[in-house]
Amino acid sequence: MNITEIVLPGLVEPDGLRVEHRELPPLGAGEALLRVEASGISFAEQQMRRGKYYDQPPFPFVPGYDVVGTVVEAGDRALAGRRVAAMTKVGGWSSHVVLPEADLVPVPEELDAAEAETFVVNGITAYQMLHRWAKVKTGGTILVHGASGGVGSTLVQLARAAGITVIGTASARNLDVVTALGATALDYRGDVPVQVRKLAPRGVDAVFDHVGGPGIVDSFRLLAPGGALLAYGSASTKDETGNSRLPVLKLFARLLWWNLLPNRRRAHFYNVWGGKRNLARFRARLAEDLTAVFALAAKGDLKPQVAARIPLTEAGKALALAESGTVTGKVVLVP
Repeated sequence: MNITEIVLPGLVEPDGLRVEHRELPPLGAGEALLRVEASGISFAEQQMRRGKYYDQPPFPFVPGYDVVGTVVEAGDRALAGRRVAAMTKVGGWSSHVVLPEADLVPVPEELDAAEAETFVVNGITAYQMLHRWAKVKTGGTILVHGASGGVGSTLVQLARAAGITVIGTASARNLDVVTALGATALDYRGDVPVQVRKLAPRGVDAVFDHVGGPGIVDSFRLLAPGGALLAYGSASTKDETGNSRLPVLKLFARLLWWNLLPNRRRAHFYNVWGGKRNLARFRARLAEDLTAVFALAAKGDLKPQVAARIPLTEAGKALALAESGTVTGKVVLVP
């Protein structure tokens, strides 16, 4: 089969992405062939374009962190014709992908492909941070930075569905969006610590911070006793030159130091691929959690935030739009 894929050749601007074609090899044992119906553009690809993602492969490679598609062929014949989702880390920006059958998670019929795609890596990330790591109880209060973004907007909705109060930061243009999701919206350019203290005098039960940089100190200080800081990125350093791993390693060191202090607060760097050394448990948790997210979406408790649907062959345009900061939700590549 001849397939179409988008190649990131090196440190290029979005219009430097290449559309290429190649032949797929035959399926191996335990593999499935998917016709890709949607693949998203996440912050990971924006970092990869700059060579800043922590463990990205060497150039050239095909980006694409997650996919939703229909199984064309599989060793397990029961999978044929089913719509499924999977995390790929790379390789998703393609017309077809070959994946292990064990990585596939069924998608409810109530969701179309682009809607489901917005909940794959974003949903897994938000659900696991909130429920497996922070473990915030009903009635608690959390602070979500970037609450209008892909992970942030999913976090807000998951928390509200669990009866948790949410304070969310966003740019001025997106404050109404955050409010509509059910959070108290704060302009991130304002004095966020002062405003949060007014809303939650004892502190918040968890902070979800994808920004990193100096502001991570404020995030930790805003925690109530027993609270948890979940860091899951370093967006503030994406345009810095130099060693791409250094900002993340500095963040790791700071979080480790805070955990050693007798302050009854927790700090953790969340990596969606963490725990993959125990592959069976990793797959089981991913399937369980993504199924739970899909179920909430199918019931209408989670609303998909599709910023735009753009053809796969116009991936450069899609990446530029995602990086512009002018859209809410996730830009999705479609056939």
